[in-house]
Amino acid sequence: LAMAAVQQIAEGVTNLSIADSAKKNRIQVSNTKKPLFFYVNLAKRYMQQHNEVELSALGMAIATVVTVAEILKNNGLAVEKKIMTSTVDIKDDSRGRPVQKAKIEILLGKTENFDKLMAAAAEEADVGEDQEQS
Repeated sequence: LAMAAVQQIAEGVTNLSIADSAKKNRIQVSNTKKPLFFYVNLAKRYMQQHNEVELSALGMAIATVVTVAEILKNNGLAVEKKIMTSTVDIKDDSRGRPVQKAKIEILLGKTENFDKLMAAAAEEADVGEDQEQS
């Protein structure tokens, strides 16, 4: 039984990586204790590289994704392009039956001012470093 479960998980991971390899700009937010701004800054980087970013999360992590999207929007960096919600079956080995989890995917695009705002923020950071050194 354990071997079969491991094999199923391995197949699932393989299938996931094939499906996701096309999405280089997807951030899957899990409920690990990474700080909120880790995701905010990662999303900014992805938008710089790909012009848009897809944030996705399951269950309890949905609140984090919504907060990240709101921070980026409120700072004038991102616009919502698409929001998709769905329910996915997650295999729960402890219960032996699939559990349904809510899923959200939010596609954000750069605003017109994105590059200007990012440049200004980078400049501020440089000035701060100069002051610390003197």
